[in-house]
Amino acid sequence: MHRRGFLAAGLATVLVNRRAAAQMKMDNMPGMGGHAGHDMGAAPQGAATLPEGEALRELPLLANEANTPGLLKAKLTAEPATARFAEGIDTPILGYNGMSPGPLIEATEGDRVEITFANRIPHEASTIHWHGMPVPADQDGNPMDPVAAGSERSYSFELPEGSAGSYWYHPHPHGKTAEQVYRGLAGAFLVKPKADPIPAEYGDTVLVFTDLRLAADGTMPDSTMVDLMNGRVGDHVLVNGQKNPALTVPFGTRRRFRLYNATNARFLRLSFDGAPMTIIGTDGGLLEAPVAADDILLSPAERLELVVSFDKPGPATLYTLDYDRGWMGAGRPADTGLTLLTVNVSETPAELVPPLPEKLRSIAQLDSPSVNRRFVFTETMTMGATDMEMGFLINGAAFDMNRVDIVAKAGEIELWEIVNKADMDHPFHVHGTQFQVVERERDGQVSKAPYLAWKDTVNVARGETVRLLLRQERPGPRMYHCHILEHEQLGMMGIVDVQA
Repeated sequence: MHRRGFLAAGLATVLVNRRAAAQMKMDNMPGMGGHAGHDMGAAPQGAATLPEGEALRELPLLANEANTPGLLKAKLTAEPATARFAEGIDTPILGYNGMSPGPLIEATEGDRVEITFANRIPHEASTIHWHGMPVPADQDGNPMDPVAAGSERSYSFELPEGSAGSYWYHPHPHGKTAEQVYRGLAGAFLVKPKADPIPAEYGDTVLVFTDLRLAADGTMPDSTMVDLMNGRVGDHVLVNGQKNPALTVPFGTRRRFRLYNATNARFLRLSFDGAPMTIIGTDGGLLEAPVAADDILLSPAERLELVVSFDKPGPATLYTLDYDRGWMGAGRPADTGLTLLTVNVSETPAELVPPLPEKLRSIAQLDSPSVNRRFVFTETMTMGATDMEMGFLINGAAFDMNRVDIVAKAGEIELWEIVNKADMDHPFHVHGTQFQVVERERDGQVSKAPYLAWKDTVNVARGETVRLLLRQERPGPRMYHCHILEHEQLGMMGIVDVQA
């Protein structure tokens, strides 16, 4: 189905495929109500104004209750809380330990992690999914393992050698993931190496990107039909919960940043004005060698590590560039030229710092696969007299929590071919492992991956095929899905049963 087909049909709404969720009527959904010409993607009238330029806040560390070296023992509670995004206005949110983003979790490869999760969200199940992390299937927080409202459970796992990287955590309950994330449940999980090749003088600054839609009274409006079609995109992009915060550094500084796209559906094509960027890591940790970049693309759930050089006094801004990820219906967000972070570079010179090493680590390339698989992304839409129904499908099927879609063997290398025949980009995520992107194909043109890296999320542009190699090491059920959370929720997800 092509976008022109949607528009020719006068599409102003989307309804969930019955296999994914209950059908919803047009006149019961926000942004519809049968009002001709209503812009469902627009911000509410009189939306609140957020302050800018406040000092960048560091995310508070999750307290370790253990006194034993090599053990992280802590508690995370998902609960209703309030945040003050706009002056004098309290906003009801969901937070981990009362805050959003949640506390920064830090551990070292080789550590054991024991985290007690308490679900205090009224009337809703939840989980904690340790996104990208090498955890056993029964500790993964997948939709088949819900934690009921008012209940607790313990997540326990070891962090193996070589697992250092920039991971994150978020809920993954069936049918409620998108709402719980946009209301505030997301946090960064940083696994550090025992020996870090990046000079300590560069610092280690975590930047978690979320976005926010805020009404004039401080509430978060419910999602609209356009949100269901495209994924919910807010009116403000926040960094560590702030709008365009500021950081001051002396000129000559080299700063290490870890960038997390924790939004439901926002694609961030980014550049630093007047400050050279070097990519040093992706989802699963460091690259083999640094790679210079003029701009970067972070699709939802992706992470990147950068070293940025601030070589001249004056403001250097991290800002957004145009990126067309595909959009259905009205209200495509104006994402170009947004300033996300301002770095004020002083005239005081920094002390000399060591150069960035030419070699960061070694990555073993996965061997030839013994199994080839193909996954095709499509959209479907049917129209009735008073409603429409839409599904986001993989290989023609919507997610069924009681159905195993594929069976894999632990330790076996597979080639997955992800084919996007849908009308917009879809970031593809696999639970339980990291993979290596081999090549991309679009309009008959094949391009190899620019560098070898470990990834757990990769953007698949509309009309594109992405080929990747992966190996699942731990048995049990694992999810694979689009990480536009509304699309995952509307059917674009499957289960791979990894057998020993």
